[in-house]
Amino acid sequence: MIVKVCGMRDTENIREAEALGINLMGFIFWPKSSRFVSERPAYLPNRVKRVGVFVNEDIETVKSLSDEYNLDYIQLHGHESPEYVAQMERPVIKAISVNDRDDIATYKAYEDVVEYFLFDTKCLSVGGSGKQFDWSILSAYDGKKPFLLSGGIGSDDAEKVKNIRHPKCIGIDLNSRFEITPGIKDINKLKQFLEQL
Repeated sequence: MIVKVCGMRDTENIREAEALGINLMGFIFWPKSSRFVSERPAYLPNRVKRVGVFVNEDIETVKSLSDEYNLDYIQLHGHESPEYVAQMERPVIKAISVNDRDDIATYKAYEDVVEYFLFDTKCLSVGGSGKQFDWSILSAYDGKKPFLLSGGIGSDDAEKVKNIRHPKCIGIDLNSRFEITPGIKDINKLKQFLEQL
């Protein structure tokens, strides 16, 4: 199972999370986020894949930050069009905000231009709500591309995660429910959760 830890920005916290053996680390480049990376950390991970998270951002800004941070993936969390996605120069993870089965169907417009999908809880803001959607809705996904599950996964959800049976679910995205404060992860809580998985 792929494990992505998102919303990182503190140098020491980045080192500690990387040492846990996770697969992907997310850096949020959306200025309205409480986890916004306003300045480059002194250390960036080299043993995990770097994911840059953007929301309706100017294409040139995405490309510039992708080069500066040597990103492995671009995660798009806004209302970007398939045409916009097709212009990305790195593999794309397209976030789909989910409240009901109809929301899942949004993926169909993007299947030809993304590497993965990420199904997250629909909320007033953009992700990081700490709330889960009904995971049984995932049965409505019949696409070909793999996906990551996001949205309010917490330290008490290990068994629930292990019981996901969708053949295209390849991993999970962890964020707000593993935080001490926005942008600072509780490393012990993450470690215990990963051991349970």
